[in-house]
Amino acid sequence: MLHNLVDALKASAAAYPEHRAIVFAGRTTSHGEFYTLTDRAAAGLARAGIRPGDRIGLYAVNSDTFAAAYFGILKAGATVVPINLLLNPKEVAYILNDAGVSGLIYSDPFGDAVREIRALLPVETTIWRIGSSPIDPADGDWNDLIAADEPPPALTLDPDNDLAAIIYTSGTTGYPKGAMLTHRNLASNANSISVALRLEPGHDVLLVVLPMFHAFAATVGMIFPLLNGCTLIPVPKFDPQLIADTVQSEGVTILPAVPSMYNVLLRLPESEVAKFASLKFCISGGAALPAEVMRQFEQKFGKFIYEGDGPTECSPCTCVNPIGGERKIGSVGRVIPDVEMKIMDDEGRELPDGEIGEICVRGPNVMKGYWKRPDDTRDSFWGEWFKTGDLGYVDQDAYFYIVDRKKDMIIVNGMNVYPRVIEEVLFKHPAIKEAAVVGQPDALHGERAVAHVVVKEGATLTEAGLRQYCREHLGRHEIPRTVRFMDALPRNAAGKVLKRELRVAGEQERGVDHRD
Repeated sequence: MLHNLVDALKASAAAYPEHRAIVFAGRTTSHGEFYTLTDRAAAGLARAGIRPGDRIGLYAVNSDTFAAAYFGILKAGATVVPINLLLNPKEVAYILNDAGVSGLIYSDPFGDAVREIRALLPVETTIWRIGSSPIDPADGDWNDLIAADEPPPALTLDPDNDLAAIIYTSGTTGYPKGAMLTHRNLASNANSISVALRLEPGHDVLLVVLPMFHAFAATVGMIFPLLNGCTLIPVPKFDPQLIADTVQSEGVTILPAVPSMYNVLLRLPESEVAKFASLKFCISGGAALPAEVMRQFEQKFGKFIYEGDGPTECSPCTCVNPIGGERKIGSVGRVIPDVEMKIMDDEGRELPDGEIGEICVRGPNVMKGYWKRPDDTRDSFWGEWFKTGDLGYVDQDAYFYIVDRKKDMIIVNGMNVYPRVIEEVLFKHPAIKEAAVVGQPDALHGERAVAHVVVKEGATLTEAGLRQYCREHLGRHEIPRTVRFMDALPRNAAGKVLKRELRVAGEQERGVDHRD
């Protein structure tokens, strides 16, 4: 196995030069053509003064150009800093300044934001625009960058120390932290995923509608297929009808998605179900998959969803239910090859099977640390073991279960209450489309559970009715003391519910002054 992404891409292009690498907007790019394109991008960046070790921001929608820019940056010896497309310009500028970028590559839709961002960056930052809109005189043009047919700079990469990407985590309080992922981290994880998912080099076709700046989409949906002669189908926006049409037209075999997407796909009419015939299976990650959503999806489409998990800091995949093997509903599966996981207590001691503690990970996929944050890095490890922040347990068959995020656990009258347990019950209610539970301080009980509920169109539900339903399915300490009905739950670009926003909204209702 090659341990740096540049050499691995070269090997894939040599083995599968004529195979489809990317299909986007009517354009088909072969693996050989993609390799040449990334050579040109790397040469253009070097010509513009980018040197090994520099950081380059990538602020772009899912596309063939996103992938070309990503690998072009790597071939120039630089580090990719992917930008969350939902951030406001000031948040983007914070990340770019924190990473100390030398350049920024952005796509057309973000022109207005970049004009604001530019004023917050050092004047020497070089900016290139991807697209066809009239270019800002201060920007370079992506097409000019890749115009010259020149060789890329000669590189000698250290897979254990040279950073491929710095991916900023969303953060629950304060500013986001940049997880430093080396070439070995990402290359090893892509290889482990290939083995665990039984993916077929030169054959599989992956549709990627998850944003490619996100670790899950980047590794599973982009890096894996490009390093293994497979095909990447980037989709810039989640639209259920477009997904159905694209799966059928491109012969998609693997669909990686998050639970909220599977929930929305359930709304497709029965006439669209046949369009998913080419799928071998689906993968779910990024958030807990409600058992009821899994059951309904598999019943309707006849395709298994295999749930897995892993944090950004682990490149990101750590475990998945065995493909073609025993799936345990509610479990995130078993560890993937070359990765170790165990359950630890607050003192760093391993716990026996069945006991709840923090899930910790060790392996070549685990990040080098947090960018410029040695204290946060130190606090996130027990020796070589990364502390994920997830509470869970492992059963006698080595299947892992996530009970909840450590920070999301609610303590009611001294008893642990796990929001995910309540959410699973709420999802089974016939009138509920979405639900999220958070804790809020309570003078009498310490904390109380607050349920945020989105009701299905045409359905009716009262707080009294929901509380009675919960009494029938939950312990007294688990019953939500407050129910808030909402039109939609706040989510990030990867579909994960932003529970911090729900907590802040609750505090504001109670008149709490909330500052980071």
